Amino acid sequence: MALKTSLPRYTKAANKLKQFAAVKSPVPDVETQYSYVHGATPAPLLNHTIGQRLRIGAETVPDKEICVFVENNIRKTYEEFHKEATQLAAGFCNLGLNRNDRIGIWGPNYYEWLLTKYAAALGGFCLVNINPGYQTEELRYALRKVGVSALITPPEFRKSKYYNTIYEIIPELTILPDGCGSVHSKNLPDLKHLIVFRNETNLRGAWNLKDVAEGGNGSNARKTQAEHENRVRFDDPANIQFTSGTTGHPKAATLTHHNIVNNAWFTGVRLEFDKGEHKICVPNPLYHCLGSVCGELSSVVHQQTAIFPAAWFNAQSTLNAINQEKVTSLFGTPTMFIDCLNHPDLKNTDVSSLYNGMVAGAPCPRDMMKRLSEEMNLTKLAIAYGSTEVSPMCLMVRAEEEAPKRWESVGTICEHVEVSITDAEGHVTPIGEPGEICVRGYSVMRGYWDDEEKTRKEITPDRWYHTGDIGIMEKDGSVKIAGRSKDLVIRGGENIYPAEVEQFLFTHDAIADVHVVGVPDVRFGEELCAWIRLKDGYEKFTEQELKDWCKGKIAHYKVPRYMLFKKETDFPMTVTGKVKKNILREVSRKELNLIPEAIHYNA
Repeated sequence: MALKTSLPRYTKAANKLKQFAAVKSPVPDVETQYSYVHGATPAPLLNHTIGQRLRIGAETVPDKEICVFVENNIRKTYEEFHKEATQLAAGFCNLGLNRNDRIGIWGPNYYEWLLTKYAAALGGFCLVNINPGYQTEELRYALRKVGVSALITPPEFRKSKYYNTIYEIIPELTILPDGCGSVHSKNLPDLKHLIVFRNETNLRGAWNLKDVAEGGNGSNARKTQAEHENRVRFDDPANIQFTSGTTGHPKAATLTHHNIVNNAWFTGVRLEFDKGEHKICVPNPLYHCLGSVCGELSSVVHQQTAIFPAAWFNAQSTLNAINQEKVTSLFGTPTMFIDCLNHPDLKNTDVSSLYNGMVAGAPCPRDMMKRLSEEMNLTKLAIAYGSTEVSPMCLMVRAEEEAPKRWESVGTICEHVEVSITDAEGHVTPIGEPGEICVRGYSVMRGYWDDEEKTRKEITPDRWYHTGDIGIMEKDGSVKIAGRSKDLVIRGGENIYPAEVEQFLFTHDAIADVHVVGVPDVRFGEELCAWIRLKDGYEKFTEQELKDWCKGKIAHYKVPRYMLFKKETDFPMTVTGKVKKNILREVSRKELNLIPEAIHYNA
C-alpha cells in the first residue's frame, strides 16, 4: 500500500533526473598539459535531504525491500522502514531533543543503527557516527567535541562492553533508576539522554530504544516531528564523521545533506544503480563513509535493496549473503575482498549474480582485481578514491571502462567535482608528474566541527581541500595514487612511495597480502620494511627468493631491505579493514632493533 502522504514535487523532480541516465560519466574533452580536470555534466545536483529521498522511495516502491540484515533475518520494505524511522524520530522529539541536536550512534552494523540514521534525518537532527572500536578516552573526546545530546548503543558487542565504558565516563548513572535515561553528567555536560537497544533487561540510567519509539505515538510528538522535518534544508548538517588519525585527536568532519545525498547519487550512477534492479551487499561498517554513503545511501537514493551480511565483517558471512540473497553488487576494502578470495567457502558460493561494486580505502593490486573478475564474476568492480572530507568519493572508474585499463588507476573525476594535482608551492603540476591531490566542489565538507584552525589548514579560502595523498594524472584524466605524503619514504635522497612497491610485490604468486613502511636507518635515513602474508602452499618461501625475484624488475633501492613474514592475525587493522601503518612502523622498529632517532616521521 502506498503512503498517504503525497510528495508530488519531490517525485516529479526525481523522475526528471531519469532523462540524464544515458549521460556518460565526465571525461576531459581534450588532452591537457596540466593536472586539472572538472567533472562537467548536464545532470543536475539534487536538492533533496536524506529524509526526502527515503520518503520518495516509500511512495514510489512501498513494497520493495529497502534492507536485509541476513544474520538476524530482518527484512523491511521501504514503507515499513519509513514508518518505523518516522516514529522513532517522533520519539526523539518526545524526549525534548531540538532540531540540529547531535545524536550519537555507537555500535556495529545492527538494524537499529540504520533506523537511527534515518530517524535522525527525519527529525532534523545531526547523526554522529562513532567508531565502535573506541575506548573510554576516545569516546569521551568524541562526545564532548561535538556536544552529543543523545547517545544510542547496544550494551555490548563481542569484547566491547559499551555500557560499562559509558559508566566509567558518567558515574552519575548510579543515582538513576533502571530504564530512565535522563542524564546529567559533569564530564559530558551536553549529553541529556542515554538510549540502549538489544538489552534483555532495563539498565540503570538508560532508556530502551523500543520505549523511545513508543513515545513517538503521541499526537504532540508526531506534530513536533513533522514540524522539524519540514524545516530541514539540504544545506543543514546531516552527519558528523570522525576521521581516523595516527597522532592527536580525530577530526569531526561535518557533512550536509547536500554533500552526501549527491555523492551517493552520482556514485550510484557510476555503478548503474539508476538502471534495473540491484541487491547491494555492504559488509563495511556503517559508521564509515564507504559503507554509510557509497553503499547504503546509494542504494536508498536509487530505490534499490541493501544487504548487510553480519554485524561485523567476516568473509564467510559475506559469501553466505551473496549466495542466499543473489547479490549483484559488492562493496569493500581490498583486505575484505582478499579475505573472500582466500576463503575455502568461495568454491561453493554461487557468484553468478555478481558483476559490479566498489573497492576503495587502500591500494588495489592488479592481481587481486584480475582474480575478482575471474573467480567472483566481478567484471565491473570499480576502483574508487576519496576521503571522508569530500563525502567521500571524487575519483572513480567509469562503468564503460574495460579491463585491464579499469584496474590501472582510481578512475576519473566524478560529476560536479574538480581535482588538481599540485606541487609543494601550490602550482598545478604538468601531466605525469606527482603532487598532492586537491578537491573542490559540492562534496567538500562544511568543515571540522568547532575547529576553525584545522579547517583552514585543510581547506583553502577558495575551497580547495588538500587530501595529503600523492597522485599522478594521465592525459585522459585518470589518476594513479602514489601514496600518502606522510607515508613517503626518503632513502638516501630517493623518494619512494610504499604503494608502488606494494603493487609490485603483489604480482608474485606467493604473496597473499603485503604492506610496506619506512623504518630508521643510520646510513640512508630510512629503509623499506615489508610485512608479507604468504598464500597457502608457500610456507617455505624465503626472503632471499623474493629478493632474487625482484632483481631487474624494480629499482634496487625500492626492494625492501627487511621482509617480515606474518600471519593474518599479526596485521593491526582498523575497524574499516585498513592496516595501521603507524603501528607497523613501530613494531618493525622494535622487532628489528632499530634506533628511532634516525628519522622523523610526518605521521
